[in-house]
Amino acid sequence: MDWNRVEGNWKQVKGKVKEQWGKLSDDDLTTINGRRDQLEGKIQERYGYQKDQVRKDVGRLVLSADLVTALL
Repeated sequence: MDWNRVEGNWKQVKGKVKEQWGKLSDDDLTTINGRRDQLEGKIQERYGYQKDQVRKDVGRLVLSADLVTALL
């Protein structure tokens, strides 16, 4: 699945992101508005993770069966 689909369905995706990274506030998710770079930056900021790790984790979320099902 490509990120454009995630971005276009951000309202449905926000719940899955919140489950995975609960330290992200609703305001954070509204500001991110589906932009991958913004999401990765906020995760790094809130959790102190390295950029490479965050990119992998976000990629895994996008490929997860739960997210794919939510977007169908």
